[in-house]
Amino acid sequence: MKITILDDYFDTLRTLPCFQKLAGHDVEIWNDHVQDVDLLAERLKDTEVLVLIRERTQIRAPLLEKLHELKMISQRSVYPHIDIDACTRRGVIVSSSQHPGTPSYAAAELTWALILASMRQLPKQIASMKAGAWQMGVGHSLRGKTLGIYGYGRIGSTVAGYGRAFGMPVLVWAREASLEKARADGYRPAASKAELFETSDVLSLHLRLVDATRGIVTAPDLARMKPTALLVNSSRAPLIEPGALVQALKNGRPGMAAVDVFEHEPALDHPLLAMENAICTPHIGYVTRDEYELQFGEIFDQITAYCAGAPINVVNP
Repeated sequence: MKITILDDYFDTLRTLPCFQKLAGHDVEIWNDHVQDVDLLAERLKDTEVLVLIRERTQIRAPLLEKLHELKMISQRSVYPHIDIDACTRRGVIVSSSQHPGTPSYAAAELTWALILASMRQLPKQIASMKAGAWQMGVGHSLRGKTLGIYGYGRIGSTVAGYGRAFGMPVLVWAREASLEKARADGYRPAASKAELFETSDVLSLHLRLVDATRGIVTAPDLARMKPTALLVNSSRAPLIEPGALVQALKNGRPGMAAVDVFEHEPALDHPLLAMENAICTPHIGYVTRDEYELQFGEIFDQITAYCAGAPINVVNP
């Protein structure tokens, strides 16, 4: 098969053990990011199987209509960047493992790194020392402070466990089935969404982005937060009402934010980047060699299954 992999920024995949699963195929890897339809169509004109790295490239009908050889798209996790209906019309199989029961520990660890970096002012302290100065301020401890978890799924429950290990009371708000699981795990559900925002010293978002959750965090929600509180978003930027977080930080509630996700990526001129009370990372929650090995092992297994005539994890059967 002619297989093309897009957006492998650091040419990492060919160095992983799982890449051997593609032995015998004609594999082309692109290391830059391109969204222009005509340029992508030229690059992918002979492609039979397209491998995507999460949501880096949008695959919509205008592009799909130009890809006459494409038979399959293989990726992992959610797929808001793929026009599934257009794929179905053109007979393109989309295989995407939803990895039930397997959280992204890399994303959970990055979330905790953002919390520690924000509360202890690590970027500013490091910059101060590199500039020839010494301490530049006084940070905050985590022990005894309330960790709010909005959305208690695979990653949210893992982050809650980190909070417990750091001696933080954990408060959870989620749909009822998830709240029952949080109770069973020994965490206190919030009485309401309002209590979650009013009470949390650190509030971390862990919701899937679907129509019902788009813009679910509103400006009034953020205005309820403490001026000393930290909001963390390592899930999806559109969970927050457009423009609400920037304005909330200007208003001083919450006092800090740490984000790994943006409405449009790469985000090189986002207003959060210029704010003293925000820490930003370039969507690296899942970007570790260990996580890549896990994810692309499954992605390449999907290709092998397709070639054997028995495709798996098909989202448009």
